[in-house]
Amino acid sequence: MKKIWVVLLSLVMMVSFAACSNAKADDTESKEAEATTKVVTDSLGRQVEVPAEIDSVGSLGVMRLLTYMDAVDLVKGGTDMDNVQVLTRPYTLVNPNFASLTQIGQGGSGGIVPFDEEIVKLAPDIIFVVSDYTQADELQAKTGIPVVAVASPGLFDGKMSASMDLIGQVLGKEDRAKEVNEYMDQAQKDLNDRTKDIPEASRPSVYNGALNFKGKHGFDGTSGNYGPFVAINANNVVDQTGQKSAFSIDLEQVLAWNPEIIFLNPENMDLVNEQYNQNPDFFNSLQAVQNNKVYTQLAYNNNYTNVEIALADAYYAGTIIYPDKFKDVNIEKKADEIFEFLLGEKLYAKYTAAGQGFGPLTIGK
Repeated sequence: MKKIWVVLLSLVMMVSFAACSNAKADDTESKEAEATTKVVTDSLGRQVEVPAEIDSVGSLGVMRLLTYMDAVDLVKGGTDMDNVQVLTRPYTLVNPNFASLTQIGQGGSGGIVPFDEEIVKLAPDIIFVVSDYTQADELQAKTGIPVVAVASPGLFDGKMSASMDLIGQVLGKEDRAKEVNEYMDQAQKDLNDRTKDIPEASRPSVYNGALNFKGKHGFDGTSGNYGPFVAINANNVVDQTGQKSAFSIDLEQVLAWNPEIIFLNPENMDLVNEQYNQNPDFFNSLQAVQNNKVYTQLAYNNNYTNVEIALADAYYAGTIIYPDKFKDVNIEKKADEIFEFLLGEKLYAKYTAAGQGFGPLTIGK
């Protein structure tokens, strides 16, 4: 009888061991399967399962941010806006190889239009798309490729940190995300610390015109809540309108404000000078024109915000509006520092060569 019980006990133990071994094997296989993917929450709040290791990326409106993140070596396809090198999109200047990238979509002011067939042919591991494109789920379903929506930030508008962190999480570049965010936080603090305690009465009134938004504009193209001015606590006369973005203003209102300092986009001085020829009395009545206090602000909105240009604009405006507070800033060196950190290359000489460097402007010439 004892022998029978011993045999039965041995059989039970063998079955239990086998079951445990199978369970452990299944658990190991499950963990290995899980390790090949991870789930991220994108800028639209979507839960997206992406490969744990990313070897290739398609970009729809996110190429600038991928440049900031030192991730362009992974990019295999972009939009038509990425293929052409232009001064107003400096991320294209430092990436001439983008000219040969596969076009997987259309960008620009009309919004993102994906080329589904080209995306499927290219078959990147993931697709990054700017978050104002709201059909990410549909694009993912059509292509069978994970689509991660990323918010395109303005200057210190609260979006950049989360966008850098998201890209870093997806691509395994968390260290670079931390570097970029720390750099931007330090710059924001520096600009604010220099100007936050200046009494209201000591803040000259300023106006910014000839902005680019949905195309080029003349003197009347302006903006409330203008990022570079907000960063240095400037007294932007346009903020009195309550407008929070770019728009066209009545010139008579500008004359009524009669700002002490005017900043214009040098790229659009042809339009400003046309307006001057049509109405020289208006311009000659402005105290900023009379006192030779008209200066440049480089256009930074082109295929979304070029944060590096906007940041350089803020420092330059600071040197003009509050020279004592920015007397240690050499704007050429500062601009190149910003360009090199975010884009990997010093670019300021390209702007001066094109007649678009920082400096005074003369309206009507």
